Amino acid sequence: MQIKTPDWVKHAVFYQIFPDRFAKSKQPRKKLLHNARWEDWEAMPTLQGYKGGDLWGIIEQLDYIQDLGINAIYFTPIFQSASNHRYHTHDYYQVDPMLGGNAAFKDLLDAAHERNIKVVLDGVFNHSSRGFFFFHDVLENGPYSPWVDWFKIEAWPVSPYNGEYPANYVGWADNRALPVFNHDNPEVREYIMEIAEYWIKFGIDGWRLDVPFEITTPGFWQEFRSRVKVINPEAYIVGEVWGDSRQWLDGTQFDGVMNYLFAGPTIAFTAGDRVVMDQVQSRDYKPYPPLFAAEYAEKIQEVLQLYPWEIQLTQLNLLASHDTARLMTIAGGDKASVELATLLLLTFPGAPSIYYGDEVGLPGALDPDSRRGFPLEASWDREILNTHRQLISLRHAYPCLRTGEYKVLFAQGGIYVFARILGTEELIVAVNVGTAPTKAHVDTAIQSQPNKLLYGKAEVEWNVEGDKLTLTVPPRAGCILGVR
Repeated sequence: MQIKTPDWVKHAVFYQIFPDRFAKSKQPRKKLLHNARWEDWEAMPTLQGYKGGDLWGIIEQLDYIQDLGINAIYFTPIFQSASNHRYHTHDYYQVDPMLGGNAAFKDLLDAAHERNIKVVLDGVFNHSSRGFFFFHDVLENGPYSPWVDWFKIEAWPVSPYNGEYPANYVGWADNRALPVFNHDNPEVREYIMEIAEYWIKFGIDGWRLDVPFEITTPGFWQEFRSRVKVINPEAYIVGEVWGDSRQWLDGTQFDGVMNYLFAGPTIAFTAGDRVVMDQVQSRDYKPYPPLFAAEYAEKIQEVLQLYPWEIQLTQLNLLASHDTARLMTIAGGDKASVELATLLLLTFPGAPSIYYGDEVGLPGALDPDSRRGFPLEASWDREILNTHRQLISLRHAYPCLRTGEYKVLFAQGGIYVFARILGTEELIVAVNVGTAPTKAHVDTAIQSQPNKLLYGKAEVEWNVEGDKLTLTVPPRAGCILGVR
């Protein structure tokens, strides 16, 4: 079969926003919560506290987002919930009133689309919250509830709060706050499909799916894709799968996944032995042990060979998210590691995703610290911000960085060189993770002199007769070289 993925994703640079922590509106719009006890914005976040970020605040920051070069936003959940991260969904049809409700989201969607910024929402369809009305009816009425078969009830009575007793129902990751849906029930299946359709009709540009691998009902994700794509064929469907995702990336289910298989080796290569092991989660995401260039090249080739090229171009590539420590902290505060990893991210096939605040050097340990409030401007790291601005601008300017062939040219010791090629357009990218200047002698098939340094620093020598390119790259630095 011919695999079809949304074309706009291939040209997108995503910005991931955790709504409670990005921006508060400067206008006093939360009349019901005017005197709410928000946590101090700059204080260390807590597991249960709210800082009061809202959708109006995001609207007010769209100029900043657009100026950065972002043309797509992925929001972690925005629906009504009793948790600051909102993965405990109470009502799938209502945007949380703390964020501004459905009206504020419509205003945000319209404002984003006016700037040609796409919006992707987080769908938590494996489980709900124990505050979800259908489950609450089960709590009130026990086996007499008409919604019993919507969940995986094992015995009576159910115990949603008291850990001294068995929960007697299946909760995601044994968390009784998150009752798992019974997806084999056709009514549950239809309910979730209708939610997906409702928000696509509302105007969103796609769904990021939380733990979709937990839903194993045959045909579920095929139907989900079919029903979403009938409404909007260009809607993006991306799954949160941390490892090998071939079973979901066959063209009948997802357009891509969150590409932790890219993130792990990229951090292991650029940060090396600077990685703070206490800040690494033991999942398929493994930014360790340190990698030399040849090992990195091998792992990247493995990633690129896993999926069809059409899927590679719509993978959601990332270096950090709300589920990991931030890159600055993982790398022990080493700025060069952040800049080198960002260079590799913005020159890799697929859609790069920047976790809010990473572009200004925001640190953050594992949850909840990785979900800090977006820092005040006085605390921004301007060098890291400038790195992001330059690289995002180059990605938009050169189609080969988005859809061109990825070809490794040199990988020895601490230096890694590759080309992105699309027709007659070619860029050469070099990264030196070592602590001394390093030379790379690269065999090329190009006929023109590669002497247009677009980014970074390097000494370039070109032997026309032998088609040899010699790059001398400073320590802990990288460059992008144009061919003309």
